[in-house]
Amino acid sequence: MFKRLIVTGLLLLVPASIQSSTLPQSASDIKVSGELTPDKIKKGRSVRASVVMEIPQSLHVQSNKPLDKFLIATKLEVQAPQGLKVGPITYPRAITRRLGFSTQPVAVYEGKAVMRFNVTVPANYDGSSTELRGNLRFQACNNDSCFPPQVREVKLFLNLE
Repeated sequence: MFKRLIVTGLLLLVPASIQSSTLPQSASDIKVSGELTPDKIKKGRSVRASVVMEIPQSLHVQSNKPLDKFLIATKLEVQAPQGLKVGPITYPRAITRRLGFSTQPVAVYEGKAVMRFNVTVPANYDGSSTELRGNLRFQACNNDSCFPPQVREVKLFLNLE
């Protein structure tokens, strides 16, 4: 009788422990950050900027060119102070997957997705530092469904010599 109680108790605890260790299942689990390389430059030069998405294993993010017109494209918009020139944004290569919510393949980002662009500071730029702001719009999905689109703000700080 005592053994039966212990076995029953253990069987009840196993699903609870499995449930508590489930993988992330929300777009809010995606981390977004930005960086400038180098973060200090001389006026009249360019710097390389990156916005990085860290996508948990259980999620995917629609690429910048989704294969279905109803899916939301990943899009980065950068606002720079007047005088700074922001170059074109390059997006990572998408991965084509078949997911449960779609009969057609989808183009997604997985793992780490990095968007890059150059920022040029004119030689006559006034100031010793500046801030760029980016808005990253994306739609995350798991294997069964997609979440509503999100917009995340990214701030990039640049020191000037």
